[in-house]
Amino acid sequence: MAEHASTQLDNATLWGGKISPFSTSYGKLMMWFFLVSDALTFGGLLIAYGFTRHDAQDAWPIGEETFNSLPFLGHGYPLIYVALMTFILIVSSVTMVLAVEAGHRMDKKGVLKWMVATIIGGFFFVGSQAWEWYHFIHGSEFGKVELADGSRAIVKGHFGEIKNFTVVKSGKHHKKGEVITDDLMHTFQHAVVAGDVENGMIHLHDGTIAKINKEKCHEMKLIIKESGAIYKLQKKKQTIIEGAKAEKMYWEAINSGTANRVIYGANLQANEYGPVQYGQFFFFITGFHGFHVFSGVIINILIFLGVARGTNHKRGHYEMVEKTGLYWHFVDLVWVFVFTFFYLV
Repeated sequence: MAEHASTQLDNATLWGGKISPFSTSYGKLMMWFFLVSDALTFGGLLIAYGFTRHDAQDAWPIGEETFNSLPFLGHGYPLIYVALMTFILIVSSVTMVLAVEAGHRMDKKGVLKWMVATIIGGFFFVGSQAWEWYHFIHGSEFGKVELADGSRAIVKGHFGEIKNFTVVKSGKHHKKGEVITDDLMHTFQHAVVAGDVENGMIHLHDGTIAKINKEKCHEMKLIIKESGAIYKLQKKKQTIIEGAKAEKMYWEAINSGTANRVIYGANLQANEYGPVQYGQFFFFITGFHGFHVFSGVIINILIFLGVARGTNHKRGHYEMVEKTGLYWHFVDLVWVFVFTFFYLV
């Protein structure tokens, strides 16, 4: 029998990234170990999300109904902004590839140029996600309303613009006859949550009572999301209340003077859009991913500064750019799964 000779390799050869093992360096191998472990974390979170969603399938919100706003343009643009965020992040992954390729050619200017583009794309995504969180937390104009029979419904339609509040009773900060024109929607929602809106009047936190000058809502419909004594959540077909009846029931809840009959936005205890678990998973998973993107941007900036100082060029390679590129591609790939689970499915 032929004997196989074994060759002893010193550490420099073993981890030098030339011939063994796997033709990769120690640093890149450790990055792969980290990415695999991180992928298992994200995988566990998404699986838990899937199981929770399956248990509350009928009440679970639809992505295109929840995320339908654009900055400065308002509502009525389903998933457009999320798609733009996703596109920018994917483009940033392409620019990262170009930075790595330039590093292989020892093109310092090329690396700097494409890393700047990657960093800009990352900042755009993080900023967009912050805006989306802000919008998600504050909610829609209508909110989710509890009807007289105990059922809860999300509200769709055209919310009449609030033009101003006219003070009819002075408070600590406002005098009788004053017309309030600032922060109208937030003030209105805060009063509704506190149960202070009644018969077209609003009670402010300083004791001021003002009349609401508001255009009429129209095309309103109530979509049942939680069953009550009369209106039930159905599995195959949504229970929808439309027209004048929907408007009457909505304003009855608003003007009931009962706190928490309307829920705006989402936090860890309440959720306008659906089950409270939906908001909890949304904040945790998208927040965890957003932290990864922000960390990636900071790492890219540090590597960029090293490249600008000529550190990598003096070493004779741009492996640090390649390693941070692996992390950046992983973050982009994870977002594809998060985007699919939360917004499309």
